[in-house]
Amino acid sequence: MANTKSGLGTKGFNALFNDNEENVKVDIADDIQAQEIDITLIDRNPNQPRKTFDEDSLREMATSIATYGVLQPLLLVKTDGGRYLIIAGERRFRASLLAGLKKVPAIIREFTPQQIQEISLIENLHREDLNAIEAAEGMRELMDNHGLTQEEVAVRIGKSRPYVTNTLRLLQLPDEVTALVREGKLSPGHARTLISIDDKDYLVTLANQACDNKLSVRDLENRVRLYFTRKAIPSGPRDTKALPLELKEFVGDMKRIFATKVKLVGNDQKGRITIDYFNKDDLDRIYALVQILKYNDKL
Repeated sequence: MANTKSGLGTKGFNALFNDNEENVKVDIADDIQAQEIDITLIDRNPNQPRKTFDEDSLREMATSIATYGVLQPLLLVKTDGGRYLIIAGERRFRASLLAGLKKVPAIIREFTPQQIQEISLIENLHREDLNAIEAAEGMRELMDNHGLTQEEVAVRIGKSRPYVTNTLRLLQLPDEVTALVREGKLSPGHARTLISIDDKDYLVTLANQACDNKLSVRDLENRVRLYFTRKAIPSGPRDTKALPLELKEFVGDMKRIFATKVKLVGNDQKGRITIDYFNKDDLDRIYALVQILKYNDKL
């Protein structure tokens, strides 16, 4: 593959891919120059892996662009009707719109659909612009749309096979938990710790506890370990009949109020309620909630 030495911004584009250039088989010839493209003719890529853009960061970039211009060209592919699709550089494009630019520098290339998807994913991964869920979704799309294996995805994006495997596992989590990862409230390490839990309600509860109480990954691992330890201990005879809807809703409310695992064995006449706690701080937290409820009941 040729090493680009001339042409506005092409060195920056090559640096982005580093050793991954051969993997995506993209040739950038020495004589390719950036062109000034009418910004109204440029369309966003609907398959862009990155779904969220920080508005404050975009405004800061727009201020810089208004002063210095776009220092690194966008990478575009020509589409029907004389229009262009963004392959790399959507953040620069959005900031240029905010800055009021009429034209932006861009390199126009031809790519296969698979190359387009790979380049978009690689650019965002190497800039660390994607959250872990967006990265996982991008990898999954490469596998589903182009029949790639995890090993092939790893080679193409310049990551290890374990990285790909562990990132893809995050897609097994409930939407409530993946939303926390998207928002940056829950780290991928915390999220992966929860994957083995088969009780969805309790899994979501633990995820919220990790966020609210700023638990470390080790703290969360201890709670997950305790969950499986208790699950392995026989609880003795129990009513195997399904709980009535009203009692299911009651248990759900209790889980939300106390932010922990709650179990009800019995029926609407008699039974037993178990509220789990994991350490002294957790017990104190539940006690404080009971006191608040007691106080409110007196009002």
